[in-house]
Amino acid sequence: MSVRVRFLPDDVTVDAEVGEPLLDVADRAGVFIPTGCLMGSCYACSVEVEDGDTIRACITAVPPGREQLTINLFSDPTW
Repeated sequence: MSVRVRFLPDDVTVDAEVGEPLLDVADRAGVFIPTGCLMGSCYACSVEVEDGDTIRACITAVPPGREQLTINLFSDPTW
């Protein structure tokens, strides 16, 4: 099943498959999400989904049950 993933604030949209790692989707879309540890503990890859929840992109996959997923990127100057 395909999900349209929209990255804000640049308004970049790409199709992704359910279960595909979010970092891979962002990379394919040309969107940079900083990463540190790749295990979710450093929070460098924190992004906000459309419902306001903050997730760690390095340990998150495209979820099922949606036609579209909007991701708001944070900009942390320390990364």
